[in-house]
Amino acid sequence: MRMDYYSLIGPLIRLLPAETAHEAALRALKLGVVPAALTTAYPTLQSECFGLSFKNPVGLAAGFDKNAEGLDALLLQGFGFVEAGTVTPLPQSGNPRPRMFRLNEDQAVINRLGFNNQGVHAFVSNLQKRKQAGIVGANISKNKDSLDAVYDYATSLEAVYAHVDYITVNISSPNTVGLRDLQQKQALSALMQAVGKKRDEMAGKSGKRKPVLYKIAPDLTAQDKEDIVEVALAHHIDGLIVTNTTITRPSNLQNIHRNERGGLSGKPLFVLSTETLRDIYRISQGKIPLIGVGGIASAEEAYLKIKAGASLVQLYTALVYQGFDLIRRINEGLVQMLERDGVKSIAEAVGKE
Repeated sequence: MRMDYYSLIGPLIRLLPAETAHEAALRALKLGVVPAALTTAYPTLQSECFGLSFKNPVGLAAGFDKNAEGLDALLLQGFGFVEAGTVTPLPQSGNPRPRMFRLNEDQAVINRLGFNNQGVHAFVSNLQKRKQAGIVGANISKNKDSLDAVYDYATSLEAVYAHVDYITVNISSPNTVGLRDLQQKQALSALMQAVGKKRDEMAGKSGKRKPVLYKIAPDLTAQDKEDIVEVALAHHIDGLIVTNTTITRPSNLQNIHRNERGGLSGKPLFVLSTETLRDIYRISQGKIPLIGVGGIASAEEAYLKIKAGASLVQLYTALVYQGFDLIRRINEGLVQMLERDGVKSIAEAVGKE
């Protein structure tokens, strides 16, 4: 019988303030206190996406390991891939505490962290210490007080390029003033052109072209979605991550922290993020690989994302409430659902809704 350690220690961890608990969890991973998962090969879950081979479709979203400190331990938890960051060129402390709030009754989190991180130099130094094999991405963005966002993205991309398997350009956090404006058509086109040029330069130097993805918000108008897809197709980007946290607040939130400023993640985000995912897949006619993020807390929800158009999925907030054994449960559940539906591989299920 497999022991789910989190069922024992989770309630104790959640007695701590949210950000303190997160820091403790990351420290425990780094120290090797968290046992590695019993790894299982899932042939039907293996897939190819933007030139990379994934052992399963379940990834860790950016935000958990901002400075790439615990990647080896995280990969040993059974993820198909792990995304580190968000990292900015220069270190920054983020917004004042408290800035992270658990909404226990809602199985949600609100954060206004503000890209607190040690900067790209420390980030790369940590990446260079990796020993565990596995797919790792770097989530990059601009410094809060930067006057040249394009320069910041290009600087970070150049720094991390040799040390990760893919790069995500974060243009959708609600906690950096003006960041989401980069999703507007003209600004996005200019950014994609500049970032693409820098990637091509790095590919020429290294002899290896690495995929660059863009992470978008769930709070988009119909026209925004059309514009993003149009620009993405025009610039031949490798993929989109759909979605970041939301600034909206569903009326049925129960926790006392429900009106805190920041991005809402977890269960209440699932419907909105999945609708956005479905729309982007439909508008793009499946021509852009998508990673579905937002509110996944079960195999059923992961499968819904995949059928709505996601080739891969990511989660984070559900781990706060269920621990790392959730990864195994999702993967095993996906295998069973594919068998139930007579689908031979996870790739065949993408966009089948």
